[in-house]
Amino acid sequence: MPTYHYRCKNCGYDFTEQQSFSDAPITVCPQCGQERVRKVYAAPSIEFKGSGFYRTDSGSSSK
Repeated sequence: MPTYHYRCKNCGYDFTEQQSFSDAPITVCPQCGQERVRKVYAAPSIEFKGSGFYRTDSGSSSK
């Protein structure tokens, strides 16, 4: 299940919530009760692991 980050525009409360793709977005702040909650969008973090990634890499090659 994906985790979404929310922020209340009324009180500034930040929170995260695990929701299914079919769940409706949260609109009511759990702290102040106002309907001023919006999703916070950010660039996804990408982590490359390994010795390197190059344009010339193409499967296994023997040297």
